[in-house]
Amino acid sequence: MELKTKYQYTYFIYPYFVEKKDYVNYLHSLLRKPECELKLFDKKKDIQIDSYFLPEIKNKMFWSLYLSKEGLRDYNSLDNRMRATVLSKKEACIFEYNIREDIPAKIGEGGGIFFDINRMEIICFSTGLCFLLVKTMLSEGSNFSDVLNFNYKFRDIQSKIVQPREYDNIKIQTTKFRNMQTFSNFIERIAGSNLKAKKVNLDTNRLITYSYTCLEAESWNENTNPEIIEKEFEKYYRIRPAGEQTVDAKMNSKQIYQEKYAYYGFSNNSTMLLTSASNMKNYTNLLFEYENEGLYHFIYNLYKKIYLKQLNYEFSQTSNFKSIQQEFINFSRNSWTYEVTNNDKGIILEKYYSEAQNLDETFEKLKNGYDLLYKEYNIERTNKHNKWIAIAVAILAVVSLINIFFK
Repeated sequence: MELKTKYQYTYFIYPYFVEKKDYVNYLHSLLRKPECELKLFDKKKDIQIDSYFLPEIKNKMFWSLYLSKEGLRDYNSLDNRMRATVLSKKEACIFEYNIREDIPAKIGEGGGIFFDINRMEIICFSTGLCFLLVKTMLSEGSNFSDVLNFNYKFRDIQSKIVQPREYDNIKIQTTKFRNMQTFSNFIERIAGSNLKAKKVNLDTNRLITYSYTCLEAESWNENTNPEIIEKEFEKYYRIRPAGEQTVDAKMNSKQIYQEKYAYYGFSNNSTMLLTSASNMKNYTNLLFEYENEGLYHFIYNLYKKIYLKQLNYEFSQTSNFKSIQQEFINFSRNSWTYEVTNNDKGIILEKYYSEAQNLDETFEKLKNGYDLLYKEYNIERTNKHNKWIAIAVAILAVVSLINIFFK
């Protein structure tokens, strides 16, 4: 049975690093682009964001919720250079990259699968870690098999391993992006060479995937054989092609959370949600919750994971403990210890996000490395201190002898 989609979107996420010394200049370069503008949040307009996240997270990522009219007027009165300086002091900044036209494209044989790219955002943290978010949507009336094949192919657009011919049938029909290669070049223009990603052992060849699909009620309802949905969901959350055979779906996996007509799948490189229009809330409320507060919640956990990898790399590269001690303390105090949300669904998602990203294990390894460096630093400092005491004692002894000799 061919499953039909009612609504679908997939965000492909590309993480990249900006050197701290270049961070202000990078923000300035974004502000200078006419397509790029700072995303400002408003308490009245963004009620869900305001109610979903706890104060500490809102202060970090959504500080403009509390921006007064006077504060906004003062910001707008600044030139771009001063704006960049002000924004560099914020822990996170979110930019909207406005595409002036929809980007229809096709993938596959024959008529292909048409899709649009209709939203882009850039999220930058003051540590220099940034994320480019690209929202894609298949054309209306697409089959679920199209979603599977599209996600499977598109996420590897940056791969140096995949042969270019794999994307010969992905053609963006617009003067802005003539083909998938020019779109890949666009990512590189935004993110730069991103050499630091390799140093911290971050895979940027495969885009991080965050996807939502709502099936038509005729495809998933009370009369549908659950094994059919479970096997298709297995391919969806593992991001496999439609033609791959699935023997047994493992719905009891720790990577899966399920409700009636809603299946969530989690991995260290993706979060996927499959729903049914049999529950109207899935294509009204949940559709937007998942794309807004759910997406930013996911990004915040990605940030924590990747920043831990960055700190681990810096620990391994430096012999100057003091240079990185404060970074670790700030992260532990300001990002690690605070809860993200009190929202019932958000608490569930936090549990699965943390497990899928191995956050606790990664933090523990980093903490062990920190403790080891701290001990070595104290031993070295103690040895230096003892050395100076010995020198001082020797000098005092010499002075005493001289005094005795000349008496």
